[in-house]
Amino acid sequence: MSNAPPLSPLPPLKTIAAALRETTERLAHELAAPTETPPDWSDFEWVIARSAAAMQGITALLERRLRWRGPPMWTAFLAAQLEQMRLREALIDGLLARIDATARESGVGCVALKGSALRTLALYGAGERPMGDIDLLVRPADVPAIDAVMGKLDYVQSSVVERHTTYAPRVKTPIDTVGAIGEHVDNPVTIEIHTLVAETLPVRKVDITAQVIPAPLAPGVNAYPSLAALWLHLVLHAAGNVKAHALRQIQIHDIAVLSARLTAADWEALLTLARRGDALWWAYPPVALAVRYHACAMPPELMRALRRTCPALLRRLTDRQDLTEVSWSNLAINALPGIAWARTPAEAFRYLRSRALPSDDTRKAIRAALDRLPHMQRIPWYQQSHAKRIVRWLTSRPPRVQTLMSVTAALNHPEP
Repeated sequence: MSNAPPLSPLPPLKTIAAALRETTERLAHELAAPTETPPDWSDFEWVIARSAAAMQGITALLERRLRWRGPPMWTAFLAAQLEQMRLREALIDGLLARIDATARESGVGCVALKGSALRTLALYGAGERPMGDIDLLVRPADVPAIDAVMGKLDYVQSSVVERHTTYAPRVKTPIDTVGAIGEHVDNPVTIEIHTLVAETLPVRKVDITAQVIPAPLAPGVNAYPSLAALWLHLVLHAAGNVKAHALRQIQIHDIAVLSARLTAADWEALLTLARRGDALWWAYPPVALAVRYHACAMPPELMRALRRTCPALLRRLTDRQDLTEVSWSNLAINALPGIAWARTPAEAFRYLRSRALPSDDTRKAIRAALDRLPHMQRIPWYQQSHAKRIVRWLTSRPPRVQTLMSVTAALNHPEP
């Protein structure tokens, strides 16, 4: 456990949840369609707004696009976040260049995924898009070679789970054990090595690796084979987070801004895939949110195909859910957040079983997160047995650790 000083007492959870919903939805719509009038929020709501903006990954975008100014604490926070993200972006750019050069020297190829790929397209201004880590895709046969590349960069393995292997700097920068809110240049940049691009929805693996890895894969850092492939990956990753109620608005914003760059050939490739049975049955929820919140132009025939192949229960749920419910701004732990993604009774049963009896890999991922973010241990949730957590799921609405820690950080760090 941390030796950090005690945290300030929290308001009632219902009060926090209401403020998170109010601020998340208002800021989400302000980002898409800025207004001239600031919200009439209490001091408490302005503090919670910082937490909501940080969890949604939109602090720098708000700094650039809002037409009104809030209280000094709010404006200073947004300005500080933009500066921190600019500094962090410079570090990430330098690290990506080193990865590329070292991989070329070693004769190993990789694909820069998601945020790293978006950066090369100039879809965002300097410092506007947060990046917590660098994701790279490699062929399974190249894992030993990329491990050697990581060593040359002075990065070492910090955790290994089914989805990826995480590497962290050998020399770590001490960070605030309470967990400062938002982005900071001193937060370590980790590198995640993937050998496949897939999401478990909710228990069956959806694998699109073949669509996102170029052939041939040249030594060094490679781009996706097409913008359609990048779009497909952004949508699949967002789908996995919608399923877990862990979406960030920046993810649907990515889908929206990239959609504006797609060519007729890109859309035709995606439409062909959507018409191929149920190949994109999972794509409707994140795409529908991107259209709803950012009014992005989507070919009507593609939207019809995505909606038609989406399971009926999931489609109905998607049509009435808002960003707060499926994102980190949802304070309450849902025992079965992904149950609507089950397409058969057998899948639903397997999902129920996975929630009641989590796999060793799931437990390992939780331990890795606690090691990486020790301030999460300040809230006694993961320290309880899984059986006790299940009882709390069934008898109450316990708060999510990650969300509550973001709120706590905002309340305990009133100044940026």
